[in-house]
Amino acid sequence: MESIYYVLTWLCHRKCKHCYEDRFHPYYDEELDAVVAESKANFPGVIANLPERMTYLDTSRPGAGGGFKESIGRIILAGGEVLLEPIRESVLYPALDLLTEKYRDRGGVRLMIQTTGDVVTEKIVSELLDHGVWNISVSGLDAFHEGMESEETRDRLRDKLTKIFESLGMQSYDGVSDRAGTPSSDDRCYHFFGATPDSWIGALWPRGRALQNEISTATLADNFCGRWSGGQGFLDYKHSGSEVSIDPTGNVYPCCIKTKLPIGNLLEDNLEVILESHVGDPVYEAISMGHPERMGLSQGWSVEDFLKKSVTKTASGKEYRNLCIGCDRFHEEVLMAGEGLVQLESANSAA
Repeated sequence: MESIYYVLTWLCHRKCKHCYEDRFHPYYDEELDAVVAESKANFPGVIANLPERMTYLDTSRPGAGGGFKESIGRIILAGGEVLLEPIRESVLYPALDLLTEKYRDRGGVRLMIQTTGDVVTEKIVSELLDHGVWNISVSGLDAFHEGMESEETRDRLRDKLTKIFESLGMQSYDGVSDRAGTPSSDDRCYHFFGATPDSWIGALWPRGRALQNEISTATLADNFCGRWSGGQGFLDYKHSGSEVSIDPTGNVYPCCIKTKLPIGNLLEDNLEVILESHVGDPVYEAISMGHPERMGLSQGWSVEDFLKKSVTKTASGKEYRNLCIGCDRFHEEVLMAGEGLVQLESANSAA
């Protein structure tokens, strides 16, 4: 598989107004202990059920006989803020070591860390490199992140981190964009990004606090499903262009934005088994093709029906339209309703 986005923890040191997931925020006392314990208990089982190899057939690199050359895939470990002390040494470092060991003799893996950046120190970067990290991706350089509102503050953080990275032999990878790219070499690298107008998430996903605070500017024309990390190609996991998202409970989603229902759980099944079980299903094939508006065709929802459902009201009563809203409605009104019916029938049969 080319890419796995694994959210190790809900713990964060901020509660940014644009965040797509409301569970990312500070936790304290018993709640903090519970959040850390959840991640600590689940990550070994999640990693055990990841693919046996983290390689993929790269369609940009034709091979002999009509095939494609094999490339090394990546696993992105993120939060919240995965570098916070309560989670860093008890969960992140052991998870990195487990992943390195799992893929050491199976083609390898490129391990990435996604961080907001403001908790990064030279000591932490050195430790990350010692634990096999290939790329550190700083995602907090935008005005939405708390404390990063001014351009001067963002520039100062960028300069500080660049000095730390380069003092430890890391190289900038400026070509990173929609797919967090893959340099041709194995040199350790770093890059910066944020929720800016020219970014792939520039319009902001219609999720969590971005929607609650009415700051998503996405319209029906913004098809997040048809973008990297948005579901497109997720079922074609043997080839380039596939990524799935995993949350701290082991739930698997076809996109970082998250569908209303997971497609499976890695504490119960192997990731490849989960993906294969959805191949050929018109609902998930539509997502994988980047056409969410077609996900209901086999269930009696026309494209016109889907688009009519792709509307909601914001907290202030304004009308908001996006295809992600239609996906939510389809899950709520069809898939989740059907799941409830199956559970009811199962309970009646048991009785």
